[in-house]
Amino acid sequence: MTQDLNQMREHMLTAIAAASGLDALDACRVEALGKQGTITALLKTLGKMTPEERLVQGPQIQGLREAVANGIAERKATLERAALDARLASETLDMTLPADAMPAGTIHPVSQVMDELAEIFADLGFAVATGPEIETDWHNFTALNIPETHPARAMHDTFYLQQGIDAKAAGTADEKTTFSLLRTHTSPVQIRTMLSQKPPIRIIAPGRTYRSDSDATHTPMFHQVEGLVIDKGITLGHLKWTLETFVKAFFERDDIVLRLRPSYFPFTEPSVEIDVGYTLVKGKRVVGGAEPDGWLEILGSGMVHRKVIEACGLDPDEWQGFAFGCGIDRLAMLKYGMDDLRPFFDGDIRWLKHYGFSSLDVPTLSGGVGA
Repeated sequence: MTQDLNQMREHMLTAIAAASGLDALDACRVEALGKQGTITALLKTLGKMTPEERLVQGPQIQGLREAVANGIAERKATLERAALDARLASETLDMTLPADAMPAGTIHPVSQVMDELAEIFADLGFAVATGPEIETDWHNFTALNIPETHPARAMHDTFYLQQGIDAKAAGTADEKTTFSLLRTHTSPVQIRTMLSQKPPIRIIAPGRTYRSDSDATHTPMFHQVEGLVIDKGITLGHLKWTLETFVKAFFERDDIVLRLRPSYFPFTEPSVEIDVGYTLVKGKRVVGGAEPDGWLEILGSGMVHRKVIEACGLDPDEWQGFAFGCGIDRLAMLKYGMDDLRPFFDGDIRWLKHYGFSSLDVPTLSGGVGA
């Protein structure tokens, strides 16, 4: 038996080494290791052997199988490397030839809308504020009056970092300094601004945010802009006027109608959802119209909660404010006619050429923020 196995090994390894291509090599594999292969048939005989025979012949048959499998893998790697070398030798590109067309990049719609927002709110006296995308639990949730039991804190909605999870498990986490998660909104920028600046405050906070969600209108990473005003004597009327002015400037229409609906957010009280009226034009919804055919929700907003103001070391009896937030990606979809959010992040050059903007299309209030 041992002599037969040695002869079989030598015969199979010789055939494998002589295989001139991948097809021939695969034929060797099937003949030896396939369902009806020679080695497979030998493995099936192990069940009929006595324990003593199996103890002797089992390792020999397994050794044959391993040797043949290794020989096939080595020969396959050699053949694939030779095929790649031959392809690289035959496919050449003359880098000295002139290009058929000059490269032409485009401005991504998200970048364009961010510039439009900055231009509009700068005219209203707002500064642009930024903050870290990796945040602490305190800045992202606690300071914003979001309770421990709130669904937004759940693992299925928030991307938590292992270092924060480990710190909590060890009991060494300081919620104000331990960076524990990817921010789920840009509201932590508002908290950091109120902690570092004295009122009055007028800022917008655009940037990337992260939530565990993905479909045609949601992505795990998306862009959001939030606004914050902290001053004395601020009322809901200031919020309504600011948002009306912004929406009219952004969509470049004076016949914009807004509707405020009562809502709930932990960090604002009272809270309102902002709907914008739209009209149907050839079956498509177009923002604007003195007599809307329907309503689209575009913003969440409200008066900053007293507890949020207190958490930032300010006296809520002296200082009041309003805040608002919306998705930049959705604003771009609504203004420029995209119907799916996922291509925003696919990097498809055809999509970018169609929806992108020229580098010269710089938004200005005098020339029009839209391109």
